[in-house]
This record gives sequence, structure tokens and C-alpha cells, in this order.
Amino acid sequence: MTATLADVAARARVSPATVSRVLNGNYPVAAATRERVLRAVDELDYVLNGPASSLAAATSDLVGILVNDIADPFFGIMAGAAQSEIGGNPGAREKLAVVCNTGGSPERELTYLTLLQRQRAAAVILTGGALEDPGHAAAVAAKLGRLAEAGARIVLCGRPPLTLTGPGGGARSAGPDAATLTFDNRGGSRRLTEHLLALGHRRIGYVAGPEERTTTRHRVEGHLAALADAGVAPGPLVHGSYDRRSGYDATNELLRRDASLTAVVAANDTVALGACAALRDRGLSVPDDVSVAGFDDLPFSTDAVPALTTVRLPLYEAGARAGRLAMGKEPVPPGGIATVHAELMVRGSTGRTRA
Repeated sequence: MTATLADVAARARVSPATVSRVLNGNYPVAAATRERVLRAVDELDYVLNGPASSLAAATSDLVGILVNDIADPFFGIMAGAAQSEIGGNPGAREKLAVVCNTGGSPERELTYLTLLQRQRAAAVILTGGALEDPGHAAAVAAKLGRLAEAGARIVLCGRPPLTLTGPGGGARSAGPDAATLTFDNRGGSRRLTEHLLALGHRRIGYVAGPEERTTTRHRVEGHLAALADAGVAPGPLVHGSYDRRSGYDATNELLRRDASLTAVVAANDTVALGACAALRDRGLSVPDDVSVAGFDDLPFSTDAVPALTTVRLPLYEAGARAGRLAMGKEPVPPGGIATVHAELMVRGSTGRTRA
């Protein structure tokens, strides 16, 4: 059953007029009261200006694009490409793309989804890997289910498929306007490790991303599958953030655990740069002493010295497609899911082992 303004007032223990003042922002309200009202709105999934079902034909001109870190080229490229498709719609009603930077916080992700719901967003694009937490996944599914019921198009770009949930928590169809563009992280990681194995590497360390992210798990799984197929024991693995400092520190830890490593696989290209720096500071040459490989094929990867061997994800193309799907310019793929394939890019940072 859809929550009403009176339900929110009862939950927050205030008058309906106070709820209206908080939501409209047109009258001063005590901070503690405001916080109590907003918590009740969130808990009840209250949608301003009436039931969600009545809003299917009354969505706004707003499109939300959720990213973990807009300063990370991985997210910036996708968000920029999506925005170009959302804004460039000649002859049609213009939409405003708003980038919501979560900073990797699950709480911020849910807050942004709630705010977009209140603004009756026409579409929502979620980019990058999801958090490996059943409770958070259920909360996200419920929020997206409410948005879809209100007429919003839902697009997941670089995320695994998600079953939306409706009132009462029951599974519901994602509907004709929901789409998932999933990246082939497992396949790309497998091909990268197979490349190193073909060069003779058998002692391979791995700098993984945050342990709680789906992208991290899928890339590690592809790496381990390639090793298992070749009968090679896994080398040391260290988890960290998707940044250069993490790559630097984790590579030093890998070498502390096994100084005989001949190759390091990094969670992404930024982490790979940190790995290269750590090796240089130890007086080791890339790739003569240790080969290094990244993932994503970010713009700087070809300018690194030596240029990074990596796995190319077509981030711009995926982001642009997500924007078209959000605008209804492109039909949803069959079954609602399309795989974005990864391509191995062999460059100078990997070479035949001399060990």
C-alpha cells in the first residue's frame, strides 16, 4: 500500500502541516524534527505529490546518474558519454542529467535514489560494480522498483542484473523500460592471465580492488580460473582501493610475501601505475624484471612508460548506450540484459619471463 502524507506524519509524530513544511522547505523547522520527518519519509518510501502509481505519466525532466567517484576516469567517461546522449536530443523535450557522486558509500547511494524518487526522475543510471551485501542489494532493488512504478527508466551500466522488488518486498518484473549492460569482467581477466601464462609467468601476484565489490570478485574469479586451467597455483593476493596509492602499497606487500614474483596483475589501470612506481622504487624494471598488467584501458594507459598491457572496456560506448536507453532512444535488449565485451590490449608493460 502506498504511503500517504498522514502516514509520514504519524510515523514522525508530527502534524501533516509540519511534514509539508519539511518537504517543501518553505518554513523553518527544528533540525531534530526535520531529521525525524525525513527518516519517516525514507522508511515509508513516501513520494511527494501523491501515489507513485499516479506519476507514471508525470515524470520530471531529471535523469540521475549515480557514480562512485566522478574523479575516477572509469566513472567520468561513462557519465560524460551518458550525459551527451541525454542532453543531445534535438526536437524532443530536453532532460537534465545530474551526476550523483556516492563516494562508494552505500548510504549515499540509497539517499540519492530516495531524492531522485521524490523528484520524480524520468530515468536513473547506476554505474560500476555493486556492493556485495544482501541487505543493501534488497534496499536498492526496492528503491528502483518504486522508481520504475513511477514511470522512471532504470539502467544498470557495468553492474550485474538486479531483480526489482515491489510493494511488500515481492519480486516484480523489471518492466519494459529496465535494462542492464553488464561488463565481461571474468572473461577479460581470464584472457589477461592467460596472456601472462603464455609468456611463461608462473609466479603472479594480484592487487585486487575492494573485497566487497562485485567487479572485484568477478575479475579475481577470471584470474583464478585461468590459473586453475593451467594447473598453476595462485600467487599472493592483496585487496585495496581502486587508486594509485593502493597499487603502490599492495605491490610492496606482494613482494614482501613473495620476492620471486615475475608478474603483477592490477585491479585497474590506476592501480597498475602504483604497482609500476613501487617496482621502480625497488630498483626493478618493468617488464624486464616484473611484468605489470592493468584493466579498463583508461586514456592514460597508452602514455605510461612502458605502455600498459590491459583489458579494454568500451566505457564511452557503454555510457552512451546507457544514455540512449535512459532516454528511450534505443530498445531494451532481449531479456533486459546485454553483455559489454572486453578486449585484451597487449603493450610494453608485459614481456616474457626471464626467471
